[in-house]
Amino acid sequence: MSRRSLAHWGAFSAEVRDGEIASVTPAAGDADPSPLLGNLPGSLRHRSRIAGPAVRRGWLQDGPGPSDRRGADEFVAVSWDELTELLAGELRRVIDTHGNEAIYGGSYGWASAGRFHHAQSQVHRFLKLLGGYTSSRHSYSLGATGAIMPRVVGTHDDLFKRSTAWDVIVEHTDLFVAFGGIALKNTGINHGGTTAHPARAALNRLRERGGTIVSFSPLRDDVDGECEWHAPVPGTDVAIMLGLAHVLATEGLADREFLDIYCIGYHRFERYLLGTDDGVPKSARWAAAISGIAAEDITALARRMAAGRTLVTISWSLQRTRHGEQAPWMGLTLAAMLGQIGLPGGGFGHGYGSMNEPGLAPLRHRLPVLPQGPNPVSTFIPVAAVSDMLLHPGREYDYNGLRLTFPDIRLVYWAGGNPFHHHQNLPRLRRALARPDTVVVHDPYWTAMAKHADIVVPSTTAYERDDYSGSRNDPMLTAMPALAPPYAQSRDDYTTFAALAERLGVGAPFTEGRTARQWLVHMYEKWAAGVDFAAPPFDQFWADGGLRLPTEPGLTLLADFRADPYTHRLNTPSGRIEIFSADIDGFGYDDCLGHPAWFEPTEWLGGARAQTYPLHLIANQPAGRLHGQLDGGAVSMASKVAGREPIRIHPADAAQRGLADGDVVRVFNDRGACLAGVVTDDRLRPQVVQLSTGAWFDPLDPADPDSMCVHGNPNVLTADVGTSALARGCTGAHVLVQVEKFSGPVPPVRAHEPPVIH
Repeated sequence: MSRRSLAHWGAFSAEVRDGEIASVTPAAGDADPSPLLGNLPGSLRHRSRIAGPAVRRGWLQDGPGPSDRRGADEFVAVSWDELTELLAGELRRVIDTHGNEAIYGGSYGWASAGRFHHAQSQVHRFLKLLGGYTSSRHSYSLGATGAIMPRVVGTHDDLFKRSTAWDVIVEHTDLFVAFGGIALKNTGINHGGTTAHPARAALNRLRERGGTIVSFSPLRDDVDGECEWHAPVPGTDVAIMLGLAHVLATEGLADREFLDIYCIGYHRFERYLLGTDDGVPKSARWAAAISGIAAEDITALARRMAAGRTLVTISWSLQRTRHGEQAPWMGLTLAAMLGQIGLPGGGFGHGYGSMNEPGLAPLRHRLPVLPQGPNPVSTFIPVAAVSDMLLHPGREYDYNGLRLTFPDIRLVYWAGGNPFHHHQNLPRLRRALARPDTVVVHDPYWTAMAKHADIVVPSTTAYERDDYSGSRNDPMLTAMPALAPPYAQSRDDYTTFAALAERLGVGAPFTEGRTARQWLVHMYEKWAAGVDFAAPPFDQFWADGGLRLPTEPGLTLLADFRADPYTHRLNTPSGRIEIFSADIDGFGYDDCLGHPAWFEPTEWLGGARAQTYPLHLIANQPAGRLHGQLDGGAVSMASKVAGREPIRIHPADAAQRGLADGDVVRVFNDRGACLAGVVTDDRLRPQVVQLSTGAWFDPLDPADPDSMCVHGNPNVLTADVGTSALARGCTGAHVLVQVEKFSGPVPPVRAHEPPVIH
């Protein structure tokens, strides 16, 4: 039987046989469906599924407490009643003894598409009713952006959901200047699902009209198809942008009127740009010495940018480095100097090619939502500071103008996410996870995080329960009827939390007397009553399989602000674009000044560290899966080399090391090591290697935190340091390494095998 559903990477129809997805077909009308749908067949009964409730043997025998056996211990199968009793008792113990602040409700991750069964919504609603929890702010994807852009342009969400539309770019843009490229592999996905993928066709239409794409990236394939490719030294994009800005400033090409009316602080920034105070003009020649891009090319591009309609766009990856706040801030400043912000096809963009959201029309109305209520606990951390928090309770730190203190976490509650994909320096994370009394994980699969848990709760997948979903820039609310019954003893998280809530005395406020199905109806009907168009009754919506929603097409980012900067003032202290921020300047941070600036990276080919680790590794998003989701799927597995994550290396660098396609290599630095499979490729800048994130962490010795990952997870290599004191965002995109051929017997990959369960 063929049934329709929705995933992060697209709408589809599935053939289901014997409780398993046998095949999938992309939805009709999707001109460029994501190949990641091919990971779904075989995923419901995969060997890595968690079959039933389990408790780590050491925790069950010795009780709660710190343990260095997490990740190496065996598990004991328990009944659902036993798990509910154990987990409810531990929650009550921690709350009564240490308070609700001692619970970290991290649960960071993409989880699954679905408005009701979204794992983070469920766990946060539950924990809030228990009295709250320590929470996290921002995301690994956009940690630096989430802190810097609200201060300089008054928002960060609007940069994505109200970005300049693809159709406007196609019609008006002359130069599409993409720092970090515009990788179409990433545009297959959206948080709540997506029903169309227009980016590839839009870029082709732009080229056909005569528009030009200019890509600054060490990777040629960060743009699919024709472009002007510049391959800078990784991490030097801000220097290039400063060089471009210097040309505009010194050749009279900057739009002074726009800067005076719509911006504040340009003159302070210009002193830095011209070297008035430090004696170092940030000229094209200066930028060339840092970036490896010829000064003549920088100068010529600046003149072309000023001569036509130019869109400056910054990929999300550029702010996932040390001082990551500077790239989006400098990109916005460069666009402001061109004076085209708010004009069709010109101005600024952030994230084109990072997800299937920028360029798409936003919905006129919010989607149905599960109410979570307020969190009685105000304590929070920047999301990428989880290891710092667990390792250093009581330590003070700076964050975004605040002086905060890490709480003493006794219980980590994780539902719908895998930090062994997102987080940096996995040996350090493993030591951090040894510190709490208890780690609880809800997951359908035996990921590395589940294997590091004390209490493992087997969750259903999105295809084993009824739900509906959509995204804020997709014109469909899509029904998602269950495709198959739950695997083995797995349960949806709502059922799990309802039982826990009942046991802990908050059952009635948690369920409000509704079944999961009744919640779907209630959420839909409440939403439908508040929209300004005719939404059908729930039963008709469900039978139809979806509902087309009204959108706001043809947007240009900040067009209303340009048309009337007083009525549509920005949500900044000045109401204008803050090229110089007095607030940030007042914080006194030495790693984030009051204006965008060049900071020498700690991990780059221009530094002393490169003498020991001479290859710059780009840890980007994989082409064969979303983050680490469905790593065992057919598309993901087909991308691997010798069963391991592929590492791309320039032929010259491979020859220097005696490497050939298919070799297994050891990738290492002073933080850790992993194995990977060689793919030689001249579409990289020499001295650059590329190893995607998302291969499930698989240590050779599970009992040793420093053990080599045999599967190819680059986060055993990355530094666990924040972008700056402003955002403390993730810095996992860049790391220096050395690569050598692995000698001796190649160990097997066990990443997708369950642990020993008694």
